[in-house]
Amino acid sequence: MELPNDVAMLLSLVNMKLRDRYSSLDELCEDMDVDRAELEKKLNDAGYEFNVELNKFW
Repeated sequence: MELPNDVAMLLSLVNMKLRDRYSSLDELCEDMDVDRAELEKKLNDAGYEFNVELNKFW
């Protein structure tokens, strides 16, 4: 699955998948063949941080 380029759509998709299907960001990245560092950088650059305890970007 190709991730959206739009940051708002990306944030929504990633958080939905983390909520509904994956227990960790590592699991999502491995299953979807996504580079975690690149994903985090893109969302961090837009002002979002990953919270491990909540298992979501905010």
